[in-house]
Amino acid sequence: MSAARKHTALPKAQILIEALPWLTRHNGKTVVIKFGGNAMIDEELKAAFAQDVVFLRHAGLKPVVVHGGGPQISAQLDKQGLVSEFKAGLRVTTPEAMDVVRMVLAGQVQRELVGLLNQHGPLAVGMTGEDAHTITATQHRPTIDGESVDIGRVGEITAIDTGAIQALLDDGRIPVVSSIARSADDHHVYNVNADTAAAALAAALGAETLMVLTDVEGLYEDWPNSDDVISRLTASQLEKLLPELSSGMVPKMQGCLHAVRNGVETARVIDGRVQHSILLEIFTDEGIGTMVVPDASTDVRAAGVRTTDGHQQQGES
Repeated sequence: MSAARKHTALPKAQILIEALPWLTRHNGKTVVIKFGGNAMIDEELKAAFAQDVVFLRHAGLKPVVVHGGGPQISAQLDKQGLVSEFKAGLRVTTPEAMDVVRMVLAGQVQRELVGLLNQHGPLAVGMTGEDAHTITATQHRPTIDGESVDIGRVGEITAIDTGAIQALLDDGRIPVVSSIARSADDHHVYNVNADTAAAALAAALGAETLMVLTDVEGLYEDWPNSDDVISRLTASQLEKLLPELSSGMVPKMQGCLHAVRNGVETARVIDGRVQHSILLEIFTDEGIGTMVVPDASTDVRAAGVRTTDGHQQQGES
């Protein structure tokens, strides 16, 4: 009986030991996670996400969660008879629509996420970019056909103040940040792209890692001709690829580029449809998704584990 028990428990021990170098490497480091996609609307994925974030906290990391809420905002606008219109890939946000955005992000999505995290202890604290001037923005006016276009209360980040988030981290809490911000110019509240907000916060906090959850496996090498995922690429390589990317991936990859060009060691796009994808990415040798590193970086995972063309080597399976 005892021999059988030892035998069945051994794989669990091997999994835990595989995590040891990553636990050592990431201990005490800040990681900013952008929560979005299917992981936001699937109940099982939401619960698994909360478990992963709490695991990171208990494993000695300092997680910060940034979220948007596109599907929930659209649903609430529909309920109120307000039309969802998009220009240049951004939601046209009237003052009436902004009231809905603010209510949904801070009053619904954030509250639910804080509740899921706090099932595991008194850890999560919800806040928005408005709190303690954490995120300051100005009106973003995209250029369409050579002309600057007014799309309402859509914000472009002008400043980040990390004081409140850092105080929460120092107190062992998990900040959960809604991506809305106030303007120093007109004092209006603006809706900020959550990928952009997560990247700006990661850079300002001096985070070790930015993780962006998506509904794809990562950045594809030759989509739609191939579903091979680029495992690792440098900032310069990503910059060359940006003009070819689909519109949905652009803010995510621009965020990754901004992060690694401003002091963040690695930025990763991972598949939020996979349960516990965060743990797989941070605590296993293989990892999943696409990792972006600064141009001069060589110290990624174990040296040489991930190559720029996505091929696996040195023991990856």
